[in-house]
Amino acid sequence: MKRIEVLKTYKIYAGGKFPRTESGRYYLALNINGEPIANMCRGSRKDIRNAVVFARRALGAWSGKTAFNRSQILYRIAEVLEGRKSQFIEELILQGMTKSSALKEVESSIDRIVYYAGWCDKYCQIGSSVNPVSSSHFNFSTYEPVGVVGMIAPQDTSLYGLISALMPIIAGGNSCVLLANEKMPLCAVTFAEVLHASDVPGGVVNIITGHISELIKPLATHMDVNAISISNLPELKREIDLYSVDNLKRVRSYDVNWNSKGNQALHYITDFQEIKTTWHPIENIGGATSTY
Repeated sequence: MKRIEVLKTYKIYAGGKFPRTESGRYYLALNINGEPIANMCRGSRKDIRNAVVFARRALGAWSGKTAFNRSQILYRIAEVLEGRKSQFIEELILQGMTKSSALKEVESSIDRIVYYAGWCDKYCQIGSSVNPVSSSHFNFSTYEPVGVVGMIAPQDTSLYGLISALMPIIAGGNSCVLLANEKMPLCAVTFAEVLHASDVPGGVVNIITGHISELIKPLATHMDVNAISISNLPELKREIDLYSVDNLKRVRSYDVNWNSKGNQALHYITDFQEIKTTWHPIENIGGATSTY
């Protein structure tokens, strides 16, 4: 009699923990031959709501860290991913990639994390400005995080696209609720284990697996989500735009080949930043003007 393999059940990642989905449901992740390779939690509306609560709770501490400290934490993610490279290669092969392609994807993903780690303490210097004004004020503008970002992972890539879209969001001090690739979810949930071991505070990144069609609406209509990021899903753009109207969420829809090195750039960070302008009065004594 042929032995029945015991498939691993991958849990969701929310609030720095690995709970089972509130719904108790699961679905099968399949390999390229249509054979089951894992049980995946099938997330629900309640899981999305819980994840947003965790993301909002974590936002203040994460955005309040020094930019250099965020850079250190992102670099630590790259270090831990480097140490678990063989596991990610194996999972990519299970999902249909060749060994050489899988190795290239994992190494490119590590390099991309390092790229955004380097930007954490630099993007404000480049994008901020001191503005000329006609009154007795210093006037300067700088970036601050938009808040909680809902992200729908690219459905055409398992690891590289996820990292390429996620890293600029958290590099800029935002927190994130991420819907994993529905058909190739293994790397997303294993990457949650990397985040958990990398000094990333619980709740900064929350990863929900399940059917995208069931999870888009509760994420995009949630009033405590400030922005939405989608990649290579033009068929969902109009639907998400309509859902996002009520609280005027910022929607960023990318139609890009994440495998290209040209698709790592500063603007992916600033897409999820607000510009804060400060007016600071200058003392004017006896009609004298400032010499600053």
